[in-house]
Amino acid sequence: MDIRKIIHVDMDCFYAAIEIRDNPQLETKPVAVGGAADRRGVLCTCNYEARKFGIHSAMATAYAMRLCPDLIVLPVNMQKYKSVSQQIQAMFFDYTDLVEPLSLDEAFLDVSTSMHCNGSASLIARELRQRIHSDLGLSASAGISVNKFLAKLASDWKKPNGQFVIRPEEIEEFMLGLPVKKIFGVGKATASKLAEFNIETCADLQAKPYAWLNEHFGRFGHQLYFLSRGQDEREVSTSYQRKSLSVENTFMQDIDDESELQSVLIRLHQELLRRMHGLSPGLKGSIKTVFVKIKYADFQQSSTQHSARDATLTVFQLLLRKKRKQDARAVRLLGIGVQFSTDDAEAFVQQEMDFNLEL
Repeated sequence: MDIRKIIHVDMDCFYAAIEIRDNPQLETKPVAVGGAADRRGVLCTCNYEARKFGIHSAMATAYAMRLCPDLIVLPVNMQKYKSVSQQIQAMFFDYTDLVEPLSLDEAFLDVSTSMHCNGSASLIARELRQRIHSDLGLSASAGISVNKFLAKLASDWKKPNGQFVIRPEEIEEFMLGLPVKKIFGVGKATASKLAEFNIETCADLQAKPYAWLNEHFGRFGHQLYFLSRGQDEREVSTSYQRKSLSVENTFMQDIDDESELQSVLIRLHQELLRRMHGLSPGLKGSIKTVFVKIKYADFQQSSTQHSARDATLTVFQLLLRKKRKQDARAVRLLGIGVQFSTDDAEAFVQQEMDFNLEL
């Protein structure tokens, strides 16, 4: 089988970088983009000046302001970011038709058969990054390797404004020392479970038989076995199948009144139905699960779900009552959503955040 050439392009501090480009006076200052502190907003992104203070995306704006009182927090301008993203995507298609956008600021490119830059994936990545900088005044990082997993890992290696290649002959050694938390799909819970078995690196994972991983991690054990060896057969997909759709609302003040929570639930349900209206009939007919998500004042999060073929208000109301009986603490965030039945476990696409709801 021919060796694939996959590039992962990841824009550096995308939203913040656009705002700084448009206002150069911000260049040396700590800058973030997100919701306002007095409206219990959270940050979408921040520049590297802000990161020196320990600030990161998804952090509560109020807390970020305590870490860095001089932090400049700018409101989200999603239309502007989308417009810039479209310009970047257009550049990608100058090199290959096999482009898989992951979000506004990152994408996979399969350049295996591209004749640009003498067929060199590294040269294509470098030229793309130069064009993005010269045409748009923004920086991008890139990772190059033989599959999507390794390319995405590589794009983090020389951030910001750099690129890194993991060549076929380097994969085995590269993977041995890689922390398991770097594996796609390994979150805090899985990392903690792996640690219970003294599994900290991919070398530790490789020492475990396939059957053992399946026994202790189910279907995910299959993924752990192959990814820990740097093996990933997923193709760069030019289309995706949505796996879920959800809406949520962060409150300016915590809510513990049941009737008020139910009122919010009704509004969320109306918004969910509005968004579902634009989906294809086949997708709308493939609902398999509905869920309710709650975040408490201490940022602890909990959810409950129920198998259902339709997203009726009644089932969400029942799920909310169930959660409130289990834990009646005041609620900071309430969300609801549906999961669709798909054949591809890797097809999950996170919905675009609705900042009008002050996430």
